[in-house]
Amino acid sequence: MAVRVPATSANMGPGFDALGVALTLHADVGLVGVDGAPADAREAEDSHPAQVAFVRAGGSGRVWVRSEIPIGRGLGFSGAVRIGGALVAEQQQNGSFVHRSPAALALCTELEGHADNVGPALCGGVVVTADGRVVSIPVAMRPAFVAWIPGTTTSTSESRRRIGPEVTLEAAVFNIARTAMLVAALATGDTAALREATRDAIHQDIRFAAAPGSLAAFEAGLAAGAWCGWLSGSGPTVTFMCAPDEADEFAARLPADGHTKVLGIDGEGARTL
Repeated sequence: MAVRVPATSANMGPGFDALGVALTLHADVGLVGVDGAPADAREAEDSHPAQVAFVRAGGSGRVWVRSEIPIGRGLGFSGAVRIGGALVAEQQQNGSFVHRSPAALALCTELEGHADNVGPALCGGVVVTADGRVVSIPVAMRPAFVAWIPGTTTSTSESRRRIGPEVTLEAAVFNIARTAMLVAALATGDTAALREATRDAIHQDIRFAAAPGSLAAFEAGLAAGAWCGWLSGSGPTVTFMCAPDEADEFAARLPADGHTKVLGIDGEGARTL
């Protein structure tokens, strides 16, 4: 019954609460007493997001979790382990794994409050989510994703409160245009369009104001030649796209007050171990 679920980088600049990519960094979730838990796994407490999702999905018992995904850094930890908990509960009840489970998507979107992390965590690849639907975006390039991860954490709920409930018409049009451009650039392999396509007028500047180190890393990465970059989720991690043969050298140019991970697209999404 154990499952593996990828980390995610959401928003991707202008795609606020709508776009996300699954990355090759993972969390494993299994059923205590049934699956052979790895030595470094931990039994989830009642308040753990994986255990909450497991119980809400009808599971009985307790889950264990092993995760490579840093907590509170904007790489989708809570979304990944929630998907894991929900899928383990489904397997317990139904005896089989449900690929791209609509029930898990609906439950975990409700628990997260938005679907831009749980969509790619469940389905893999680059996806757009809206009204309970997940649509995969073809990627006609082979990018590396370099995540610059500082030692600080971000509260998603506090970060969202800073944005406020309204945006201007100008900002809305700005983001609609760049989101469309980003989808087109990914689908056609137009790397030259990515930097403009990932600009944002709704959330990033507000969040960067509370995380000056992330802003410095973002600016340094663009100056160092990244195709594009964005504040991952609500931050403080910054994710960049670049050519895979340049990724290690590029990562070494980023500020030393954060650590880096060179990742790729996880095209599978959640799957059994």
